[in-house]
Amino acid sequence: MVATPSTMLPLGTVAPGFDLPDPDGRTYALADFADTPVLVVAFLCNHCPYVKRIRARLADLGAELEQRGVAIVGINSNDVDSHPEDAPALMRREPYRFPYLYDETQVVAKAYSAACTPDFFVFGADRTLVYRGQFDGSRPSNDVAVTGADLVGAVDAALSGARAPEPQRPSIGCNVKWKPGNAPDYFG
Repeated sequence: MVATPSTMLPLGTVAPGFDLPDPDGRTYALADFADTPVLVVAFLCNHCPYVKRIRARLADLGAELEQRGVAIVGINSNDVDSHPEDAPALMRREPYRFPYLYDETQVVAKAYSAACTPDFFVFGADRTLVYRGQFDGSRPSNDVAVTGADLVGAVDAALSGARAPEPQRPSIGCNVKWKPGNAPDYFG
């Protein structure tokens, strides 16, 4: 298992648009979340041990944040030819109540400079990036409790109009599984 860090997209970046289907074919676009004060975009997949480690807490946190008016969108951009366990039909098995979308062309992952799963981006009401980085310090290789503390701190700050806590640490996870010849320049 090779650990890949997030690219740390510059703060202040405007949320790139998306128009992606969930496993049942319902399409969601960035504009669908225009009325929410904070939007969390999470690049996820089904097979990654880093995602598996946080998935239960992320599912619970998604429900908690939804009660506070925060929108969360999960996006799976992995190549399902090389990783069939990430196929949209299998995405239905995940415990998330928030939309979990499939980025078949990987265009959205590139627009967000997503590099790993999980990779988190928090956008304020004006849809500029206020946080990018880790869920918390837990990893499959350590005994740190899975809390979502870093993400929660960033969301709390965004809801109150404050700056996200520093330092913002990169997420660490499995690299996005790019289609042959599709890996972006930032990925190497």
